[in-house]
Amino acid sequence: MSSKWICHLHPSVLRFPRGVMVAKTGGTVMKSRSSRSNISSTKTERKVVERNRRNQMKSLYSSLNSLLPNQNFKEAQPLPDQIDRAINYIKSLEEKLERAREKKESLARSRKRSYTCTFDPISSAASKSPQLKIHEIGSALEIVLTSGLGNQFLFYEIISILHEEGVEVVSANFQALGDSFFHIVHAQMKGSADGFGAARVTERLNRFISGSTSEIELDSELWDFAVHHPKTNWEF
Repeated sequence: MSSKWICHLHPSVLRFPRGVMVAKTGGTVMKSRSSRSNISSTKTERKVVERNRRNQMKSLYSSLNSLLPNQNFKEAQPLPDQIDRAINYIKSLEEKLERAREKKESLARSRKRSYTCTFDPISSAASKSPQLKIHEIGSALEIVLTSGLGNQFLFYEIISILHEEGVEVVSANFQALGDSFFHIVHAQMKGSADGFGAARVTERLNRFISGSTSEIELDSELWDFAVHHPKTNWEF
């Protein structure tokens, strides 16, 4: 062969005598371009993610700074200074909360001691004699009981009497005001359209409260006698 160029074929390259190597065009070149395109796309996505992250953090820092007390600064504070200021403000709030909690507990203890020293169950019970008001509206009854702290058993006795008389208790609630309790009972008579049943229940409740009031006054008198007239030993 008298050709000037001698070409040795190879699956991937063409080799020339002077050592010049030429890559085959086609698939290899397309793969290289695709790889560069993927790398560029990945970098773009990373930049977008980083930009969104920074914008979100900037928004969070701005919200945090808006919650702090207003202070007039001539220039915008650097971000580390803003964070330190927020940390110090949170610590000061925690200290104020702790002092307020201690003050509340101290007031509660002093109030409890004052109540213990001034409250006398017997004198309180005597000064708050139970009072009963009954309103009859057809077959319905509204019972209002006012009693002292030491006479709570009266309410349960009234409920018991109503059950014994076959009266349906529709609702019952109470309210504390100072050293008094106000009980309100709404009841409904059963099969007593003539009103005699309601009258009988009313009479029985009034009689019960009157008897209880007499017992409370008697106990109070006995207590006063025991206090003002101590027991004397008689010698003959």
